[in-house]
Amino acid sequence: MPQPPLSLHEPPHPSPALGGPRLDPERITETVRALGDRIEERFPGSGLGRLARDMLGITSRTVQTVQWVRRPVPGVRIAVALVLLFLAALLAGIAARVDVRPQGMSLPELLQVAEAAINDVVLLGLAVLFLLTVEGRLKRRRALAALRELRAVAHIVDMHQLTKDPDRHSGGAARGDTPSSPRRTLNRYELARYLDYCSELLALNSKLAALYAQTLDDPVVLAAVDEVEALTTGLSGKIWQKLVILSRTPP
Repeated sequence: MPQPPLSLHEPPHPSPALGGPRLDPERITETVRALGDRIEERFPGSGLGRLARDMLGITSRTVQTVQWVRRPVPGVRIAVALVLLFLAALLAGIAARVDVRPQGMSLPELLQVAEAAINDVVLLGLAVLFLLTVEGRLKRRRALAALRELRAVAHIVDMHQLTKDPDRHSGGAARGDTPSSPRRTLNRYELARYLDYCSELLALNSKLAALYAQTLDDPVVLAAVDEVEALTTGLSGKIWQKLVILSRTPP
């Protein structure tokens, strides 16, 4: 049975041959914005709400960086091509002026010339390899700088939930307070929502890091993405331990 033609307003489904399902930066941006609105509505003027707004800006920069990384860099490629052409012309000019005929050369002299030529070829090859990897190293440096920012955001989220103690709702837990103890004004339900929002921020932070993993096939970048994901998973595990304790604490 013939398939109906695709509508111009409906993108085709992703094909496994083209890489399969991929994270959609626009959907991630919408989720971060919606989470920020939810936090602001639940806890207006809170530090966690300000962090969610900052994360929306980080999300926008991440999308721009991922788009930049995905595209070729024309300026770098043109510069590398010009340098390679200059090296090729220089090598051709030197080869045209050098008389490599062995007549009149002793064996030691011939070996010396061959050794010098091999060294020059090796150095030239290393220079060519360096030039060909310039664009990849530039993209790697920019991706690693963005991943360091995401790692810092994960630690900031952890700081927000650090003093949220579920034992405070077990009854009589305030007796051990000191003058320097943090003020805890959240009731049982609000504390659960606060911790849940922190866990969602960590999950979205991990998804932003994963955008670099699906864009750059660089071992250094992939290792950095794995570190961010391991960090957010560990911090989220701490939050869920608090939620479990809170759920098991009698009102």
